[in-house]
Amino acid sequence: MPSISRDEVAHLARLARLAVTDDELDLFAGQLDVILQSVATVGDIATADIPPTSHAVPLTNVFREDAVRPSLGQQQALAGAPAAEDGRFRVPRILGEEA
Repeated sequence: MPSISRDEVAHLARLARLAVTDDELDLFAGQLDVILQSVATVGDIATADIPPTSHAVPLTNVFREDAVRPSLGQQQALAGAPAAEDGRFRVPRILGEEA
């Protein structure tokens, strides 16, 4: 006997605004029953001596240390630019807005 009835499936279908036929109610009731039994099986397997985890393997921080390092100065960065103006890269206008 399924643990979910046709009426419950019909109610869920109405909540989800799904149009289902009588045949689909029977089909979905059987499918949902299999899903609920599978979830119950997983719940039975979990034991109190197994700590909850968020990942199957331990994770370590993969970020490098945030340290100040030498970098390009403004003039060095602009030296390779095709066009520069007022200490900034000059690029073509793309939105057609007034400056």
